[in-house]
Amino acid sequence: AGRCVHFQRVNMEFKAAAATPLTRTQNPIVQGATVIGIKYNGGVIVCSDTLASYGGMARFKDVRRVIKVNEGTILGAGGDLSDFQYIKRALEEEETELFCEDAGVSLSPKEVHAYLGRILYHRRSKVDPLWNQLVIGGFDKKKGESFLGAVDLYGSQYTENFVATGYGMYMAVPLLRRHWKEDMSFEEAKKLLDDCMTVLFYRHCRSFNRYVYAKVDKDGVEVSEPYSLETKWDYKRFLDPFASN
Repeated sequence: AGRCVHFQRVNMEFKAAAATPLTRTQNPIVQGATVIGIKYNGGVIVCSDTLASYGGMARFKDVRRVIKVNEGTILGAGGDLSDFQYIKRALEEEETELFCEDAGVSLSPKEVHAYLGRILYHRRSKVDPLWNQLVIGGFDKKKGESFLGAVDLYGSQYTENFVATGYGMYMAVPLLRRHWKEDMSFEEAKKLLDDCMTVLFYRHCRSFNRYVYAKVDKDGVEVSEPYSLETKWDYKRFLDPFASN
């Protein structure tokens, strides 16, 4: 009798579990804002601010969302912070596996771009997406070519000479279209990137005036320490939006 009661209880618990719908995250909580990537003559630079917002609160102010993947690849991420941590672990495991095989190879920028596209598309197809927009920059030393691409939470992939995520797609891309040049130097690319980030700081309430950039070229990867940009808040139209020019 005791065994029969036990199996009845297990059967009831199984039916209750089967009746409970499977839920997925639909509202990411801790998120980062815009990431911008620019190709310049001989390399790529990717930049983001260091803020991770908890809903509408500027909660975490020293989060590095631009990282070095390997000696030829850098990665920037906007969107959910925990999903970005999952992506970082996946890349670290892939690089560790290649190291353990002692094959003397590492993931190229194009391979990292394709790999992340497959991961995000796989999760999207399971209706459990990773809520990120990724910017992949790199330099292929074998071919002597720069690489810049993006992947969104649907797994859509594309390559471009400049990319931006989030609100930067509306505020930064028009500036990049106007001022980007194929033969621009690193200093010119950095100045253009800083101008875009300044505009976003003025216009986007989830932006923060503390930035980290990473650049990659034939000499390898360099990740900067956090820095701030000079801002100006006493423009005539800032003080009086209805003022005449």
